[in-house]
Amino acid sequence: MNFRFATREDSGKILFFIKELAEYEKMSDLVLATEECIEKELFERNNAEVIFALDDRGEEVGFALFFTTFSTFLGKPGMHLEDLYVLPSRRGEGFGKGLLLKLYDISKERGYGRLEWTCLDWNKPSLDFYESLGAKVLDEWKLLRMEIK
Repeated sequence: MNFRFATREDSGKILFFIKELAEYEKMSDLVLATEECIEKELFERNNAEVIFALDDRGEEVGFALFFTTFSTFLGKPGMHLEDLYVLPSRRGEGFGKGLLLKLYDISKERGYGRLEWTCLDWNKPSLDFYESLGAKVLDEWKLLRMEIK
């Protein structure tokens, strides 16, 4: 299994995966992102990074979008995985696991203290998958959000 970091030319492909994930999560109506904002925020402002999982033909079959956080308790940066998605036709082939393990390796190489992400509570297949890899669901923490308008 191979991986590659996204480049500016991948902005459309990144948006494609974001829209696919939103459809899976039944949230397509919430996607406001455009190719232009992806290009600006990821490749001009460097607010996030993307890696693609590639099949044996070099085709992108999954993606992960992530960014750096900071833990005051650890005194170290961490990684927040915002999105992970594998095309439905390629699920069960190890691409999701491969992406998570790659992110773990990147976090370790960069000296990060944590790799964290959220998962919708109804998404039992994903929760079971993450736990099978050793991830812990932190029930004592609640995600809070303020929309900036």
